[in-house]
Amino acid sequence: MSDVPGLRELKKQATRDRLAHQATLLFIERGFDQVTIADVAAAAGVSKMTVTNYFPRKEDLVFDAHALVEESLAAAVRARRPGESALHGLRRQYLAALGGTYPVLTGHASVGFARLAHESPRLRAREREIDERREEALAAALAAEDGARDADHTRAAAAQLAAAHRVLFRLVRSLVRDGVPQDETDRRAAEAAEVSFGMLEPALGDYLVRAG
Repeated sequence: MSDVPGLRELKKQATRDRLAHQATLLFIERGFDQVTIADVAAAAGVSKMTVTNYFPRKEDLVFDAHALVEESLAAAVRARRPGESALHGLRRQYLAALGGTYPVLTGHASVGFARLAHESPRLRAREREIDERREEALAAALAAEDGARDADHTRAAAAQLAAAHRVLFRLVRSLVRDGVPQDETDRRAAEAAEVSFGMLEPALGDYLVRAG
């Protein structure tokens, strides 16, 4: 069967994208807590039920790409090259993504989005949930390849890799909030990546090296 989405799926995705975009613009303008689902529905020209059918959680009108974010570390590890460990594959793909090619991995966003996500306690809490699910997905990906080691080792490796990435993700977001130009943000993130991932080298440098 073809994996190409049909017209119905494309229309649903277009509606979902439009709702998230319209909502985020309103949240940036007025503040997350000051905008209701009814406000979003009115701005988008749909019913409240339509909004909640697509987004049962108001927070996910902002984090509409949360599924991609949650899967990003696991996907990076699965896509590593022959001869690369999990650590080296993740570091290479993180550095390659700087420049805006894969913002769900780096944390790049508009200034308005970055400030919105930081200023709302509800959005910060939702992003912490996304962080936890991202680590869980990474642990599952590692465990799928590493049946020889015990589960505690796999969870520890995932926790260390996810923590290093989380530091970098939050660094980028803070630089974006401060209005730092993207080339300077990327330079500073690359330097921090060498430090953060380099600290894990003694423990994880040869962990899950992909066979050539």
